[in-house]
Amino acid sequence: MKKIAFLRESLKNLKTVGTVTRSSKYACKAMIAPVNFAEANVIVELGAGDGVITEHIINAMKPDAILLSFEVNPRFCEKIREINDPRLHVIEDSAEHLEKYLKKHNLKEIDYVISAIPFVSLPDELGYSIVGECRKFLKEGGLFIQIHYSLLAKKIYQKVFGNVKINFEPINIPPAFVLISTKKSA
Repeated sequence: MKKIAFLRESLKNLKTVGTVTRSSKYACKAMIAPVNFAEANVIVELGAGDGVITEHIINAMKPDAILLSFEVNPRFCEKIREINDPRLHVIEDSAEHLEKYLKKHNLKEIDYVISAIPFVSLPDELGYSIVGECRKFLKEGGLFIQIHYSLLAKKIYQKVFGNVKINFEPINIPPAFVLISTKKSA
């Protein structure tokens, strides 16, 4: 999607898009850097936007892996579907319905969640619900990876996972934080 088209769509839907610019290639690489793609069978992407991070994930995935990409914006979903890869399943629905789609695809657990959902603009209850659902289905040792432009929502991941590692990516507009939480035994 061209920068101006992304900007228009973002301005119309800022609450669900969360930014007015696409993630830089550096931010995309920072998002997928913690993923062991050689062992990843099931990856879930939340808030896929126009697919800029999706493409990086697809390019790194092994041939038999599956990517479920959640996006609520219909225009962005159209754009992601243009990727046209059999491993990619575009889900035009809210991430709070994760369990429904895992069952639909006969999947029991997730290896990684890569998220760009703007949790700071969502009600806290919804944010905790989505992150909690992801934790529920993440395998032991699985990672929840989230991009943010501030650390205001860090408390969600700290409370749900009990741990948060923070990486900073300055080469992005705006500069970004990549928050990584690991599912550990309760």
